[in-house]
Amino acid sequence: IKRTPFPLEQFRGVEPEHIEKLAVAGIRNVSQMLQAGRTPQGRLALAERCGVPPEVVIEYVKLADLARVPGLKSIRARLYYDAGVDTLEKLAGWDPEELWGMLIDFVERTGFDGIAPLPKEAASAVATAKRLPAVVEYEVQG
Repeated sequence: IKRTPFPLEQFRGVEPEHIEKLAVAGIRNVSQMLQAGRTPQGRLALAERCGVPPEVVIEYVKLADLARVPGLKSIRARLYYDAGVDTLEKLAGWDPEELWGMLIDFVERTGFDGIAPLPKEAASAVATAKRLPAVVEYEVQG
């Protein structure tokens, strides 16, 4: 069964203007975003080509990468991203119970318009993040 890639416009908190500019360049879904933005050079080229700020391009690439985990789509991907779990590598490093507790706290503390995942969902997300191959290259800090 071939699944239709998740459309970028369905992520919570994306700007319609940015989505339109990306669509003109042929970037409409998470698969296309990951392909175009998997390297730092690709992200910079995409930002320049589309007139979308580089920090927006990396945000959308990170959301697209998180969306590779079943259940992390529109609101849930935004929750993880806003809570600082913005890469699969970070997600894979969490203890599932600690992640669940942190997300509950984040929602309560910030008034995030959504609910934290159930413990089983958090555990599944961490397990999946550990299994998925890395596709996004991030610049090495330091």
